[in-house]
Amino acid sequence: MHKQENPHQLSDILSGYGRVGIAFSGGADSSFLLKSALDVLGAGNVCILHAKSCLLTHKDNDQVDSWLLRHGYSADIVIHDIAFEPLSWREFVLNSRDRCYLCKRRMYSLFLEFLECRGIVYLLDGTNIDDLKDRRPGLRAIHELDVQTPLVEAGLGKHEIRQQSKTLRLDTYGLPASSCLATRLPTGLEITRARLEKISRWEQKIADLGFGGCRVKISSESEKILHLQVMRVDLDRFLHSGIRDALVRYFKNQEIDKIFLDLEGR
Repeated sequence: MHKQENPHQLSDILSGYGRVGIAFSGGADSSFLLKSALDVLGAGNVCILHAKSCLLTHKDNDQVDSWLLRHGYSADIVIHDIAFEPLSWREFVLNSRDRCYLCKRRMYSLFLEFLECRGIVYLLDGTNIDDLKDRRPGLRAIHELDVQTPLVEAGLGKHEIRQQSKTLRLDTYGLPASSCLATRLPTGLEITRARLEKISRWEQKIADLGFGGCRVKISSESEKILHLQVMRVDLDRFLHSGIRDALVRYFKNQEIDKIFLDLEGR
């Protein structure tokens, strides 16, 4: 398949579904999928679903809540927030290697129940072909629940999605890849609201200093050791500014003993 044929391929695939539900996170991939589905199927045939929970930052939730308005859609179109309380499941809180699979399966099962009540058969997910190259336990849940992945079927990867998103004037085209706050905790460390809120607060502090898309991960060795990632394009600025010293002081005041920086960046 030629790359230039992919947009038409995606339109043909979407047309075949009729009515659909879209698992929407507000990121680049699900935004492109949502825009494509709205364009091809019409708003009346697209049910937008979002799992709002403590696993997302306030900024992530705001990205979802404001998406339709930012992109010029009528107030008649709504995003359905599906109640999602992962901290109430013991198997999730224990933070095993199956955490992502368990979470995705529970989340998408709730989405499918919501859609079934409205007579909608298909749930669509924004997985693309590049995602298939990584170890993503959530993909197992997607396959088990027969969730559709039209971006994969159309042969679209991250680069094409961002290019086409820019052409469609989606403001999400340049967003860095995002993941839930639980991914910042090492396997086996219990997931608590306090830990998630702390991570969120730390990342927001760094973002406020001009380093959006940063990641703060707790080490498997100790909660007093952090692994910090900033965007690759920001590495030089981070290393050669007084901001680095300010952050060291900040984290020391947060009772952090060691901070390791990923020199490859994100």
